[in-house]
Amino acid sequence: MAHCVVPAAEEILDKEYPVLDKGFVRLVDYFGGDQRIVQSARVSYGEGTKSVSQDGALIDYLLRHQHTSPFEQVVMTFHVKMPIFVARQWVRHRTGRMNEVSGRYSIMKEEFYVPAEDKVAPQSKDNKQGRCNEAFDKETADKIIAQLEAGQKESYENYSELLDSGLAREIARINLPLSLYTEFYWEMDLHNLFHFLKLRLDSHAQYEIRVYAEVILEMCRKVAPMATESFINHMNEGVNFSGEEMDALRKVLAGEPNPLEGKKLDRFNEKIKTGVQL
Repeated sequence: MAHCVVPAAEEILDKEYPVLDKGFVRLVDYFGGDQRIVQSARVSYGEGTKSVSQDGALIDYLLRHQHTSPFEQVVMTFHVKMPIFVARQWVRHRTGRMNEVSGRYSIMKEEFYVPAEDKVAPQSKDNKQGRCNEAFDKETADKIIAQLEAGQKESYENYSELLDSGLAREIARINLPLSLYTEFYWEMDLHNLFHFLKLRLDSHAQYEIRVYAEVILEMCRKVAPMATESFINHMNEGVNFSGEEMDALRKVLAGEPNPLEGKKLDRFNEKIKTGVQL
C-alpha cells in the first residue's frame, strides 16, 4: 500500500489560519486521505482499476452505514491557539491526543480573548447554556468589553508581580482568567474528528468553538474531500429518526393521525422542520 500524498493538503501544511481575535489553527501533519480509506476498506494493493466515482460511492456507503474503521486510517495533527475556556470544551472529546503549553514551565503570554461587539449578548431566555442571537447595543457592549479588558489587565499585572517576587510559576498562574490564550498540538483520526465536527458545528455550540470547527472542516476538505462531503451530506446536514418516529412519519404520510404526544411530538416536529430547512 503506497504512502498517500494529497497535493491540496500539502499546500496548507503549517499555514496559520486566524481564528477569533488572537487565535489560529495550523495543520501540522496528516496521514492518509480518501485513497487510504478506500484502500483500507478493500484491503487492496493499490488503486487498481477503480474509478474516482466508485471511490466516492464506497466512501458514501461506509459512512452512511457507519462502517467507521476505514476512516480511522486517516489521522490529522493540528497546532491550535485558543482561549482556555474554549480549550476546556475541546478536551471533552477524549479520543484526541494533545500536548498543551505548560504554565509550570513557561511564563504565559499577555494574550486574552476579547469578544467583538456583535458577540456580546445577554443570556438566552430559552437556552440555559447560551446567549441571545441579538447582541447588546453598542454603548452597553463597549462598556462590557472595557470591563473585561480591565479585569484581564489587572490579572496579568498581578501575575507578573508574583513572578517578580520569586513565586513559583505553577502558583503564580492560578488567578489568570479563562480568557487567557493557550496553545496545544491535537491529533485525531478522521472518524472521531467527524464526531467532533458534528457536535461543534451545530448552531447550539458556543460561537467561540464553532469558528474553530469551521476552519478544521475546511482543512478536512483538503485532506479527504470525498469523505468530508459525505460527512456533510449524511452526518452534519442529515436528520435521523428513531423507530418510533419513523412509524409516526409513515402514518402522517398516509394521512393518519400522528400518534406522538408531548415532548416526543415536539422533537419529531423539530426534526421535520430541520429537514425542511436543510
